[in-house]
Amino acid sequence: MLKELMEQRSAVLAEMRKMVDALETKKDDSTLEVRSFTDEEQKHFEELKSQANKLSATIASIEEQRSLTNNVSANQTESPEEIEARVFVDYITRGKPMEIETRADNNWTMQANGATIPTSIANKIIEEIKEISPIYGMATLYPVGGTLNIPYYDESASTVTMAYADEFTKIESSGGQIKSISLTGFLAGALCKVSKSLLNNSQFDILNYVVNKVALAAVEWIDNQLINGSAGKISGLAGGVTQKVTSASTSVITADELIEVQDSVPDAYQANACWIMSRKTRSAIRKLKDGEGNYLLNKDATTKWGYTLFGKPVYISGKMPDLEAGKNAIYYGDFSGLAVKTTEAVNIEVLRELYATQHALGVVAWLEIDAKIENAQKISALTMKA
Repeated sequence: MLKELMEQRSAVLAEMRKMVDALETKKDDSTLEVRSFTDEEQKHFEELKSQANKLSATIASIEEQRSLTNNVSANQTESPEEIEARVFVDYITRGKPMEIETRADNNWTMQANGATIPTSIANKIIEEIKEISPIYGMATLYPVGGTLNIPYYDESASTVTMAYADEFTKIESSGGQIKSISLTGFLAGALCKVSKSLLNNSQFDILNYVVNKVALAAVEWIDNQLINGSAGKISGLAGGVTQKVTSASTSVITADELIEVQDSVPDAYQANACWIMSRKTRSAIRKLKDGEGNYLLNKDATTKWGYTLFGKPVYISGKMPDLEAGKNAIYYGDFSGLAVKTTEAVNIEVLRELYATQHALGVVAWLEIDAKIENAQKISALTMKA
C-alpha cells in the first residue's frame, strides 16, 4: 500500500513540474518567453498540489504507525503485569518512575513521599498468602468495604418440632431465630526496609525479594489472627468455635478424643474437612496406636501435606498452640465456615525519603481485615484440659 501511494505522489509531482516547465517558451531568436498560468491551469495546479499534500500526509501517517508498531514489537512485548513489574524495579532502583505519566496501563499513583505500587504487584501478596496459609485459602472470603452483616439461623434456644396433634386443636409454634454476625474491619500494616546496596546489585531478584518479605510478614500475622484472634479485634477460630471436645489430660490426647472431635462435625460438612494443628501435636498423634498396634496417623502421598488422620488431610501451622493446658490444640472441619472480610485491595507503598539517612528504602503494606465463624457446625476443636 505504501509503495502505491508513493508512486501516485510521484506522478502528481511530475505533472506539476510539467505544468511549470510549460510556462517557459523558447522563440526562434533563442529568447525565452515566460507567461503565467491561465485561470483554468491555476485551478488544476491547485488541485494537484492539494492531492500531493494529502498523499504526503497519508504516507507520513503510515510510516509513523509502522515505526510505533516496530518499537512496540522490539521493546514492549511484555504483558501489562510484566510492564508494571519492570517499572516497579526501575522506580526503586533508579528513583525514576519511567513512563508513569504517559502509560495508563502501569496503574501507578504518585504521592508526596513515594508511589502506590500497581495492583498486579499487590496481588502477588494475596496469592502468596493463599498458598502459604491454608486457613486463609479455605475460608470464605468477602472482599468488600464497610460493615458486612452475615445472617444465620440459630436453633440453640428453640427449634422447629413436630408432634402428634388432634383435629380442631391448636398446635404451638416453634422455631429458631434469624441472627447475624457483623464483620467490620481492623487496620494492620507491615513494613519492610530494603538496603540500597542490595537494590544496586543487579544479580539480585529485587521484585521477588520485596514481595516475599512483605508477604511473609502478612502471612504470619494473618495466620495467627485467623487461628487465635485478638481481644477486641479479630475473633478468628479461637473466639468463635462452639463445638469443643475437652481432653481428659492437660498435655496428652487420645484416639477417642480425636474421634469425638471429628464426629462433632455433621456428615454433610465432612467432604472438605481437614485437621489443623502444630508440628508438636502432630508428632504426639503420630505415636498413637490402635488396639492392633497400627499408627493412627499415616503417610499418604495423595494428600497435599503427606499425612491423613482418619481419612482426612493434616495441615500444620506454626501459629497453632501446642498441647498446652486450656488451649485449643486442634481444629477440625470445613474451614469455609470461617468468614474473612478484607478491603477490595491491599495498599502497598514505596517510601523513598523516610529511610534515606539509613541508605534504605521502605515498602509498607496496609490491610483491613476481620474474621469470624459464620457456620459453627462446620468447625470443631479439641481443647486441652485447664
